[in-house]
Amino acid sequence: MRLSKSWIIATKDLKSFIRKRTVLYTAVLLPLLLSVLFPAILEISTRKSGGVPAADLPGLVNAFAFFYVIIPAIIPTPIASYSIVGEKIEKSLEPLLATPTTDGEILLGKSIAAFLPAIVATYLGAAIFMALIDSISYGKLGYLYYPNWSMGLILLVLAPLAAILSVEMSVIASARLSDVRSASQLGSLMFLPFTGIYLAGQIGLISLDTNNLLIIAAVLAVIALVLFRVSTATFRREEILTKWK
Repeated sequence: MRLSKSWIIATKDLKSFIRKRTVLYTAVLLPLLLSVLFPAILEISTRKSGGVPAADLPGLVNAFAFFYVIIPAIIPTPIASYSIVGEKIEKSLEPLLATPTTDGEILLGKSIAAFLPAIVATYLGAAIFMALIDSISYGKLGYLYYPNWSMGLILLVLAPLAAILSVEMSVIASARLSDVRSASQLGSLMFLPFTGIYLAGQIGLISLDTNNLLIIAAVLAVIALVLFRVSTATFRREEILTKWK
């Protein structure tokens, strides 16, 4: 596999993504909005009579932090779903498939184009979130809550894995369907398992501590490998060229 060929495809898709303002604003605004909203909720709560007890603050912050696993599972969906179906509609996919690039190079390039905006937006939002939380925790707890191991695991392992899973699911949907909306809807289902994990943590079924986050990361890594095999097996360039109408 030639990474240079994949990067050329990714660069082209990224330029196309930048021109789509609606998708761009969604990718940027979602993490930024949540990064300001969560600390604002805590700040308002601490100023009320009694406020949030210091002992409960870490639990609330950890609950908010898990959204930085959910966010990168949401953002890539419209980008990756459009990557194949959209190009087919715009009549730009056939010339790409006719080039001497392998299926793996094409899929990798399109995956990179969907992965990078999601992970960059997630990291920017997380940086704002951690800075604002530290300004609250210093006055409430007497120390800066971030950085810590849990957030490091979320940002460096779980968030990239969530983005990869979302990209792979969306690429599979995009390769098999001929409608952008249907592909996007099917790809968007990937964020549901992460939402389920979050809800399970909130009702006490599991604890989102470092050990459990490592277990979740290991499971996600296995699923990512399986979906990668499925995505490469699903992408049939000859069928796309001859049968799609």
